[in-house]
Amino acid sequence: MGRQSFYNKRKNGTQTSAFGTPGRINHDSSKFYNSKLYEGLNNGKDVEYVENQINPQNINKVFCKSSEAMSELPDNSVHLMVTSPPYNVGKEYDENLSLKEYRELLRRVFKETYRVLVPGGRACINVANLGRKPYLPLHSYIIEDMHDIGFLMRGEILWDKGSSASPSTAWGTYLKANNPVLRDIHEYILVFCKDTFTRLNPNKRKSTISKEEFLEFTKSVWKFPAERASKVGHPAPFPIELPYRLIQLYTFEGEIVLDPFVGSGTTCIAALKTNRKYVAYDIDKEYCDLAERRIKQFLQEQTSLFDKKEFTAENGKKGGRPKSAIARRREEV
Repeated sequence: MGRQSFYNKRKNGTQTSAFGTPGRINHDSSKFYNSKLYEGLNNGKDVEYVENQINPQNINKVFCKSSEAMSELPDNSVHLMVTSPPYNVGKEYDENLSLKEYRELLRRVFKETYRVLVPGGRACINVANLGRKPYLPLHSYIIEDMHDIGFLMRGEILWDKGSSASPSTAWGTYLKANNPVLRDIHEYILVFCKDTFTRLNPNKRKSTISKEEFLEFTKSVWKFPAERASKVGHPAPFPIELPYRLIQLYTFEGEIVLDPFVGSGTTCIAALKTNRKYVAYDIDKEYCDLAERRIKQFLQEQTSLFDKKEFTAENGKKGGRPKSAIARRREEV
């Protein structure tokens, strides 16, 4: 493509084509979205942006109660939800629910999530599918239920756990076509939003994502290792990289991140690491205590690191510089 041709395309923008578009620059996709394929679908609505304040006493807290009723949070007060719901497969923290009961539980929690999210706020759900006889596509059930609640789906991310995945030999009939079985080395991260695809930022909060992170995090396949359960002390922890990426991509500095199934507290730590605030829920007292211990340990480590840097910067003398946000949070714990 010549320089002038490229300039004209950049100036005029690309548009939907019967043969596809190799590159998208100021792309006009109205022709695609006005096609019959999208007839009758929820494509968002014009809504006024509302952001209600949470009582400061309820911010940066882990509530040991069910998230089916998050009375501590007003409507339109949370900017992002990141969670991995219990899998209901007999792990320590699971209840033995039927598939119908399990879906109803998640619907109640995600309906509350819809209430507390600001317009355009995102909900990100990490889930793995289960079983083989038959295969249970939990991610598709959740997508269906989220649509019924009123969420708009933004996409799904495949988390490729690669070499860190469990070295399962449950491959069925080995080297034979009788009954070979697929071995999952991936999980899903389902991304939804409330009411509108674009979230406003009237308070002009700062974005903290780097160019390199943005280019990597907007890909639909993420590759990083899983977290060892023995290391964290929880049967099914996700690595901090997962909520870190979602927080960087979908929130501005200082905003509120919710985890309604907080488990070991990884989402809370990722929120603090990125200078966000968190609100979290779990019904298991053991895991609430674990989350609090891990948060406290993280804050102590960050405070020690800050003090060490300050000591070095001042040539061995304590300075009067203002404390970091993490240092201030450490004093509150």
